Amino acid sequence: MLEIKTNLVNISFRIEKACKAAGRDLASVRLLAVSKTFPAQAVVQAHAAGQVDFGENYIQEGVEKIQALAHLPLVWHCIGPIQSNKTRLVAEHFDWVHSVDRPKIAQRLSEQRPAGHPPLQVCIQVNVDGGPTKAGVPPQQAAELASLIASLPGLRLRGIMSIPEPAPDFASALAVHQRSQALYKSLKAQGFDLDTLSLGMSADLEAAIHAGSTLVRVGAAIFGARS
Repeated sequence: MLEIKTNLVNISFRIEKACKAAGRDLASVRLLAVSKTFPAQAVVQAHAAGQVDFGENYIQEGVEKIQALAHLPLVWHCIGPIQSNKTRLVAEHFDWVHSVDRPKIAQRLSEQRPAGHPPLQVCIQVNVDGGPTKAGVPPQQAAELASLIASLPGLRLRGIMSIPEPAPDFASALAVHQRSQALYKSLKAQGFDLDTLSLGMSADLEAAIHAGSTLVRVGAAIFGARS
C-alpha cells in the first residue's frame, strides 16, 4: 500500500513539474492509472491514496475488476484494442473507451450501450507515426470517424488518443506528440467539441504534457514492473 501511495505522490510531482515547465495549469492534466495485469487489491490501494481513474487494456480482465469493485466510485477506461466480439462488454461496463479506430466498432458500441447508462465517453485512437504494427486510424481519416461517432446515440466524442513508438529522447517524443496535438486542434477547428488529448505514459509524460496532453496513462511507475 505504502509503495503505491508513494509512487502516486512521485507521479503527481512529475506532472506538476511538467505543467510548470510548460506554463500549464495543473488542473488541466488528469492521471489515468493503468492497472492491467495487477489485482483488484492494487486498485483498492490506489483509490485509497486518492486515485479515481483506472485504465485496462484487456477487456475481460477489466470487467472482472469492475464487477469486483463496483462498490467503489471509480471511473473505468478501456485503453486496449477492441475486437468485434468484445464490444458488448465494453459498452456495458466501461465509462470511457480510448481505442476506437474504425466505424464498425463505434457502431457496435453505440448499439450495445445499455439504455439506462450515461453516454460512453469516446476517444479515437490515431496512429500518428505510421507504425505498421500500431492500432489506430490514419490521421487523414480521423475527421470522418469523428463525424460518425458524434452522430451515434449512446456515445460522446471526447478527443483523440495515440501510442507512438518509444522515442529516444525528450525532443523526439515531443515532436511526435505535437503531431497528435496538431490533429486535435484541427478537429476542434472543424467544429468537433473535444476536450481530451490522451497522450503520454510513464516514460514520456513530460513531453506529452508539453504537447498539450490532458490525460496521461501511467502503469509501471504506479504499480511497479509487470511480470
